[in-house]
Amino acid sequence: MKRFKIWGLALLSLAMAGCQNAGGSGSPGTPNATGATGGKPLITIRDFADRTIVFSKVPEKIVALSNGDMDIVYALGGKLVGRPTSAGPLPVPEAAEVEQIGSTHQVDLEKITLVKPDVVLGNVSLNAKDVPAIEGLGAQMVLTEANSVDDIKKQIALFGDMLQKQEQAKKLIADIDAKLNEAKAQAPDPKPRVLLVYGTPGTNMAALPNSLGGNLLELAGGVNIAADFPGLQSFPQYAQLNVERIMQANPQYILIMTHGDPEAVRASFVKEMEKNAAWNNLDAVRNGRVDVLPSDLFGTNPGTRVTEAIDRLQGIFRAVK
Repeated sequence: MKRFKIWGLALLSLAMAGCQNAGGSGSPGTPNATGATGGKPLITIRDFADRTIVFSKVPEKIVALSNGDMDIVYALGGKLVGRPTSAGPLPVPEAAEVEQIGSTHQVDLEKITLVKPDVVLGNVSLNAKDVPAIEGLGAQMVLTEANSVDDIKKQIALFGDMLQKQEQAKKLIADIDAKLNEAKAQAPDPKPRVLLVYGTPGTNMAALPNSLGGNLLELAGGVNIAADFPGLQSFPQYAQLNVERIMQANPQYILIMTHGDPEAVRASFVKEMEKNAAWNNLDAVRNGRVDVLPSDLFGTNPGTRVTEAIDRLQGIFRAVK
């Protein structure tokens, strides 16, 4: 009987040790104090919609719905299995053969299903409604936005955490900060008065300082003449073109952003100006300073190429004194 008691105590000790090694103080499969599940580290991030997303490993199959997200992923050393559909120049040549899966405005769920992503990168305002469908495919969805250069830096840091490329992310952010310091030192004096227009065929709006284009304009040293225009309810980063106030401000430059056909947008804006002969009295029109900006830098979030966008604006301002 004594021998049986000894063996019983030994077996009980082994069983207790096994339970402790398997799950610590929590239940099996839940994170322990070091944030691990089944011995594997968890990656936890919080996106711009204040959603917590947890990955059991670094996501390898990534879909991006915008050019900016695509640029940042590749700049961090990652790759995509799905990229934004685009008829224009591809800002990331390495992604030329990647499947096109729609955009933030129109998600192609069928094509996304075919590439079987681990994660889909989308926009807070446009793609929050798509989260249930994406999760239904077995993928995570990370939502961000880019209404300023600070937002782009936050995107870089977030994707750096997601891909465990924190050092690369810090380097990219440092490069942007260096460019901002350089741009500040090279800002034109006096600052040029600029009307920044976001155009599509048939629709033209003034970009406000709380838009990415408006933020870039100010960082490049320009004065946004529409800074105090009231924002549109549906698009708070933009305002209606108030001809009377534009005439009073008399911009020296009119710069047009678009993600569509630049020539069609230019023609649309010229048609808008022809409705009121007063446009011809503006300094920008009289001096031929009405330009369509490159769509890959200004018609969409340029990602890490935001430094090129600032360079482009300052180049325009330096071209004519």
